[in-house]
Amino acid sequence: MKTLYIVRHAKSSWDYPHLRDEQRPLLEKGKKRTKRVIDELLRRETVVDLIISSPAVRTMETARIIGNALRHSEDEIQQDSVLYFSDAERLFNLFFDLPAGIESLMIVGHNPTLTNFANQFLIDKVDSLPTSSVVCIDFNTDKWEDIDSMNSRLRFFITPKMLKNTGKE
Repeated sequence: MKTLYIVRHAKSSWDYPHLRDEQRPLLEKGKKRTKRVIDELLRRETVVDLIISSPAVRTMETARIIGNALRHSEDEIQQDSVLYFSDAERLFNLFFDLPAGIESLMIVGHNPTLTNFANQFLIDKVDSLPTSSVVCIDFNTDKWEDIDSMNSRLRFFITPKMLKNTGKE
């Protein structure tokens, strides 16, 4: 069994028009919403063997915040530009060289690519993954390279808005 966590980066700032898109930082509001999602991940006893993030500032910040909560140091988080520049079909390239011992993987990236990628496995499709959302999918396989052809099962889909009644933010 392989488990994939698909995470859209937290809400980012548009306050710095001189910055290139990949340099935009997170808003404090985005960090707070991500912490709400982290609380839910911890409640669900989430374990992740590897985190791969887009190299954009906002995704790396999101990956660091979540990674820290899940006991991953910053230098354990891998960066891959396929999560920034590619379409959903090319995301499958991430999985071909993963070691067999990696049972659970978290990818942190951007829309619309992540929405399109997640929808390949979801029965009830979503229009758009909100910022800081997490889709967790289990695959009935021992090989990452087979996930596109294996039966998948949605374990959970969480968004900050779903968790709003927790009194945080």
